[in-house]
Formats: sequence, structure tokens, C-alpha cells
Amino acid sequence: MTNSTHRPDLSPTAEYSTHLAVRRLGIDTYQESVAYVRSDCVVCRSVGVEAQSRVLVRNGHRSIVATLNVITGDWLEPGHVGLSEAAWRRLEAHDGDTVNLAHAPPPDSASDLRAKVYGHRLDQSQYERLLRDAVAGRLSDIELAAFVTACAQPQFDVDENIALTQAMVSVGEQLQWPQTLVLDKHCVGGLPGNRTTPIVVAIVAAAGCLIPKTSSRAITSPAGTADTMATLTDVDLDLRTMRRVVERENGCLVWGGAVGLSPADDVLIRVERPLDFDSDAQLTASVLSKKKAAGSTHVLIDVPVGPTAKIRTPAAAAMLASRIQAVAAAIGLTVRIEITDGRQPIGRGIGPALEARDVLAVLRNTSDAPADLRRRALDLAAAVLAFDPAMPGHAGVRKAQMLLDSGAAWAKFEAICTAQGGLREPPAARHSSDVSAASNGVVVNIDNRRLAKLAKLAGAPRSPAAGVLLNVSLGSPIVAGQPLFTLHADSRGEMAYARAYLAQHPDILRIEEPTP
Repeated sequence: MTNSTHRPDLSPTAEYSTHLAVRRLGIDTYQESVAYVRSDCVVCRSVGVEAQSRVLVRNGHRSIVATLNVITGDWLEPGHVGLSEAAWRRLEAHDGDTVNLAHAPPPDSASDLRAKVYGHRLDQSQYERLLRDAVAGRLSDIELAAFVTACAQPQFDVDENIALTQAMVSVGEQLQWPQTLVLDKHCVGGLPGNRTTPIVVAIVAAAGCLIPKTSSRAITSPAGTADTMATLTDVDLDLRTMRRVVERENGCLVWGGAVGLSPADDVLIRVERPLDFDSDAQLTASVLSKKKAAGSTHVLIDVPVGPTAKIRTPAAAAMLASRIQAVAAAIGLTVRIEITDGRQPIGRGIGPALEARDVLAVLRNTSDAPADLRRRALDLAAAVLAFDPAMPGHAGVRKAQMLLDSGAAWAKFEAICTAQGGLREPPAARHSSDVSAASNGVVVNIDNRRLAKLAKLAGAPRSPAAGVLLNVSLGSPIVAGQPLFTLHADSRGEMAYARAYLAQHPDILRIEEPTP
């Protein structure tokens, strides 16, 4: 008797399949599998596929679903199919292998996706089907973009957010720890710099508390914690190595995408990045699913609020905090929300390597360490330590400061990096260019969003050393000709691109003469 829920046999049939020689094209499509054929490909005509079709590519016992692109040039030989880098890795093919090309069967979740796009509520089982198809590569980036957009609609309520979050946890690996108190800290982002997490992890781990920190790469910002840490040590650890680091050093700082914890989140981030948005519902599911999957029990969440931050008003922060608290309670997490000042960047660096230099300066207690980054990191570390009944209130504050001032936090950070593969100094960009003030005055406004975009146009986070080094803050007195910030780029073209944007937006930092 056949099981009605079993997936259909994906083996291509003689009627609808044929063979082509495979070729690695070296085209970076990020994580999307793409197959390329000539416009005169007889095989594709006979099978009946066309550009943007979803095709099943089989190489022996391995198969992938890819989006078909059609080329009109001669750089692909007749009788060949080319593969993007993502498709090549997944198929584990070799140049010249013969592969089978056929129509891809509709994904199990096709009806669930249509229902969500048309505004219907989905339950946990439906989300699990969708996310399993997403992780397996059975959904195109166009379909994933439709899903992410649908989840950003106002009718996406807390109950559905809970279902999505639980589904994101269930389709990946889950860690468990023997300790009853497993701590974590996360920032919702939207504020340039603000790289407090590595400092907090070092302090909390040095205090003897467990803090298995997994982080995402940048979604809409010039750097995520994983991007910054990747300039200092290895972050692409597997689950077993991550566990060994945490058991040895009480903490880690790794990329969540490498350990398989809530893997659907990294697939969705792939399409959120070019869309340049991160809805409250998706943010909540993303953050909490990874914390739950990592085995955390208590989580501090930093929510910066400012007119050009991701969260712009206290009212918006309160709505997000309420959603996070409700979903966290439903999945068994204790969460505390810290509303922080998001009017301006924290630290000087904006971009992976520049932010890493700020982190090292604070941990090493150097004289030029950004004072604002140090203060905020200490405040957040104390708030994390306050989850421990042995360190309530001011005890956590005193403990955090003592561990940072004494060098114990720096020693723990070194040890964590060593356990993850070794500590290295962050790279420097090939080109730099100062941007100076045109007049005297005082800095009265800093546009966080445009400053972040400027850093991205300079190459961050793709070029780790690229970004912006900020020399001033709100209220700083300015003299004409004084350097306000320095652009860093690895190519002259990226520097010119950033400069052109700056010429169009000269008020990223607004300077006014002080009123008498």
C-alpha cells in the first residue's frame, strides 16, 4: 500500500527527459541554483522548457532543482548545460559528466505558497512544508520573495508568527545543553556600527556563563556580527565543532548558516538582502528561531530607536517588543528587551573590518577605543549577566566592568577565537579618502540609513575592509576642513561610486552654526 504523503518519484521518464554534458561556468548566483542552456538547445525544445522554468538536473544519484536561464551567445557548446557555482556545489558534478534534464515537479508547498500570497492564514504544518521546500532548493528566489513579502503584511498576527517561528526551529538542527541557564544577546540592527555582541560574549563567557552565540551575515546593513567576526577568526563551523568550542570556552561567535540551526532563515535572508527590508514578523521569527535552536533559555534583545534607525519611534519599538515577547513565551524563551539610543552610529567603524578594529580596541582597553561602544557593551553585558540569580542589579554591572578592565574579557575572546581556528588582525582597504567639513558649526544630525548605504556602496560587506570610519558624533564642534569621516574601498571604482552617492546626498551629516 502506498503512502499518500510520500513525495512523487523524481526520476525523469524517457518521455520527458534527455541528456546533456555538464559544464562549470564559474558564475556566482549567491545561493540560488541556476542552469544555463543555449537558445538553440534541441533538448530544451523537445522537453518544452524555457527561460525561468524550474528544471530537475540529475547526476547519477544526486539531483537538484534549478532555475533555467537561456543564453544567445556561443560561449556554451551545443549539447551542454552550464551550472552556476551554487548549482555545481549541490550537484557535486565534474566537467563533462552527463546529466539528465527534465521538468521539475511542483513543490509540495505550492498550494501553501499561493494561499499565503492571497492573504490566507497558514498553520505550523503548512509553514514546515514551505520551509522544507525552501531549504531543499525546491522554491525559486521569485517564489521566496513572494513569501517574504506576504509575511510582511499587516494581517500577519502573533499566532501566525508563533507558527512560523516553531516551523523554522523544527526544520533544522537543535542543540541542547546540560546547563539550566543558557544566555544570548541579539540586536535587531538598523544602526551602523554598534558591534557590541563580540564584547558582550567575551564578558559573559569570562564570567563563567554559557553563551553559544550564532549570528547572521548582513541583511540590509554594511556588516553583521558574522561578517565582522569572519575578519578575525573562522566562523563557518559545523555543529560538532561549535559544541566543542562552547564546552571548552563557555561561548562562541559563529555564523548560524554553517551549523544548520534554523537553516530556513538563511535561505530567506538571501532574498531579503536585495529587497532591502526585514519585516517585524520575519525579524521575530528569524531571531527567536535561532535562539531556540541554539539551546538558549534567556535572551537579551537590543532595540535601537531613532529617526533614521530601523525602528524609528518608541511606538514602533513597543509594538515590536510586544510581538517578540509573545512569540518568545510561546516557544519557551525568556526574553528581555533593551530600548537603546539609535540616533547615531555606535563606535567609529562601519563595515566588517573597521567594526572589528573597534571591537579589538575596546577589548584590549586601548586609549583610542570608542567610548560609546565600550559603554553600550558594558550596559548590555550587565543586563545579560542579570539573568543569573547570582548577579542581580549592580552586581552584574560591577562584574562586567571588572572583567573588561582586568583583561579577562580580552583573554576569553582570544581563547574563543583560538578554539575557532585562530585570531588574526582585520584587513585594511587598498584605498581611503577623507570627507571634510565645508564650514564651521556643530553636528546636529546623522542620517544612519544613508551613512550605511554609503558604506555598502564603498563595498561593504562584500569587501570586508571597505566601509566608513566616522570621526565625529552628534554635538561635535566642527571647523571647516576638518575630516568628518573616511571612506575605505578596495577598488577605485567602488570609491568613485561611493563618492558619487555622497555628492547627491551631502547632508548625511548635517552641520549648523550654533545658535547664540
